[in-house]
Amino acid sequence: MNLISLVIVGIIYCLLMSLIKEPRRRHFNAIMVGGAGAAYLSGCGFGPWELAFVALMAYVAYRGLESWTFIGIGWLLHTAWDIAHHLKGNPILPFHHDSSLACAICDPVIALWCFRGGPDLIALARRRFRPGPTEPQKQTGSPSDAEVNRSLG
Repeated sequence: MNLISLVIVGIIYCLLMSLIKEPRRRHFNAIMVGGAGAAYLSGCGFGPWELAFVALMAYVAYRGLESWTFIGIGWLLHTAWDIAHHLKGNPILPFHHDSSLACAICDPVIALWCFRGGPDLIALARRRFRPGPTEPQKQTGSPSDAEVNRSLG
């Protein structure tokens, strides 16, 4: 498992989410974090605690409809749940042993983006790499040397 590629997956998620305009971007991400809370439900690796976690994530997702911070908290909670499942040996994808660990590496990247307010990364990149307009000649208020020479004669 390549750790850098998992971070890149998180960045790609954030870039794709940038295609959705606000406030729908926040709403969609709140739904995504709510769904992530139920990802382990069918495996029931932690028995009734799985239901408690789903209820907690549903609350966080609901609060996330109005707050990027809650969405970020949800992704960090899911990261903790991923780590717990990885350590117990009950991965999110039963056929891929390290899938929960992979998710635990990717999710904090998304959480950091959420804590920044889920910005449009595509627009930020365009502004960053767009050549700036040439700066106009600044007027200082004092006459230039040529103007002084002309006035003197």
